[in-house]
Amino acid sequence: MAVTFSDEALAAVLHRANRNVQARSAYPESLTSILSIATTQEARDEIHQWDAYSETPLHELRDLAAGIGVGNILYKDEADRFGLGAFKALGGAYEVLWAVTREISSRLGETVTMEDVRLGKYPTETAKITVVSATDGNHGKSVAWGAQNFGCPCRIYVHAEVSKARCDAIEAFGATLVRIDGDYDDSVHACADEAAANGWFIVSDTSYPGYMDLPRQAMAGYTVMVEEIVRALESKDPVSHVFVQAGCGGLATAVCGYLWDHFSADRPRFAIVEPTFAPCLYNAEELGPEAVFAIEHESVMAGLSCGEVSQIAWEVLEPCIDDFIAIPDEMIAPVMRQLGTGSDNDQKIVAGESAVAGLAAVIACMQRPDLAAALDLNASSTILLIGSEGATDPDIYQAMVGSL
Repeated sequence: MAVTFSDEALAAVLHRANRNVQARSAYPESLTSILSIATTQEARDEIHQWDAYSETPLHELRDLAAGIGVGNILYKDEADRFGLGAFKALGGAYEVLWAVTREISSRLGETVTMEDVRLGKYPTETAKITVVSATDGNHGKSVAWGAQNFGCPCRIYVHAEVSKARCDAIEAFGATLVRIDGDYDDSVHACADEAAANGWFIVSDTSYPGYMDLPRQAMAGYTVMVEEIVRALESKDPVSHVFVQAGCGGLATAVCGYLWDHFSADRPRFAIVEPTFAPCLYNAEELGPEAVFAIEHESVMAGLSCGEVSQIAWEVLEPCIDDFIAIPDEMIAPVMRQLGTGSDNDQKIVAGESAVAGLAAVIACMQRPDLAAALDLNASSTILLIGSEGATDPDIYQAMVGSL
């Protein structure tokens, strides 16, 4: 049986149908410059060449699905991606390689390929390029890992609530850690200011005016995961719903944009899931993407605690997201324990705090008949979820689940 949420927790769930969704339409040509299957092929070709690349599993959770009254649940498990414990291993590291390659090409006035940099053919030039980023943990670890692999210095900015274990994991890859006061958005601004003052290269997965190109590359890297999902779906039930968690919107854009391009007008129903403490996309649907949600409490879903929407991500998400959902923090630990227990037929899964947001939202919707009806969730539904991380902080995981 699935966890049963309290009446108070269920009452705290927020839902908003997107007034601007382009339902049952083909992927717009106007969005292909941001993300499409064709324009992100270079990223997939490159990442497939990296050492230790392998597909992550797509689990079927049929017992859990039956327990909550849906047809099937498909869970893409990113806990072992490149040994970094999260899908973000695909984005930040690829951004580093893409940015360094183009900067060396510009400085030398010759064509340099990503393969050249990956194979270490320009060590002197690479060592002169400092990459910087702000992070809640996983993106910064990916950037630091990429910088170490490709031979460039790295500085990572973290806010006051990022845990020591996540900071230690970043420093383990040779990055200089800079801790600032405030929240994630404050760390983004501090990183941008110091990069501008020192001529460093920002490697971020969120976009803002004047910084639009590199976030495209992070999202392109994430499509490696979505391509794997599409291949795996060939032998599965047709997906009716996709519940994808969102911080600033990069992951959701990669998932929903790629699937919209692939399935065209026959795409699944897309639902965004965020913490009630930081529902920046939910907020943007009502007030516009420039609106900033003031974070007063950091969510336990650390990777989703963002108050500002990625501007370029919103261009894709606004027309394709059907539903925006925000869930309270108290739903997270029980769902982590549920996955960690497994069942006779469902595999035990080690899932981090941000990884279970989608599943928590599905369970909550099925326990609130009004939401199940609003999202057309029923016994025929097959739901795709993105298990975005494993136990990226083992101490937090053990405190919430009880064992690892």
